[in-house]
Amino acid sequence: MKNVITALTFILAITFSATAQEVKTVSLEQTKGEFTQKGITLSEGSYVFNISNNNVGTDVGFVLVKKGQDASDAKNHIKEAYVTKVVADGKTESSKTVTLKKGEYEYFCPLNKTPAYTLTVE
Repeated sequence: MKNVITALTFILAITFSATAQEVKTVSLEQTKGEFTQKGITLSEGSYVFNISNNNVGTDVGFVLVKKGQDASDAKNHIKEAYVTKVVADGKTESSKTVTLKKGEYEYFCPLNKTPAYTLTVE
């Protein structure tokens, strides 16, 4: 019985480690009216976005949308990429985990009125 439990535990551990993905962090900084990173290239995978507010003078956020979709329509936003709360001056907040597939995306902040920048996933 002990060998059966050990074998099952080993099989479950292999299964979980094979399906678990490494979550990487992308740090982005906003200054008044812009992101300091004007474009990003990433590999396919899972990411958390850390958004920093470098004395913008207002709260900031983060919107990610597949390129070609209407970014002004919230139904097209990748909701997991939203920061979990607005980012106050001098603070950093994080998104939930976002899984990105190959393609092009756009990111921007509607609160800080930044342009849309390109995020490419290869």
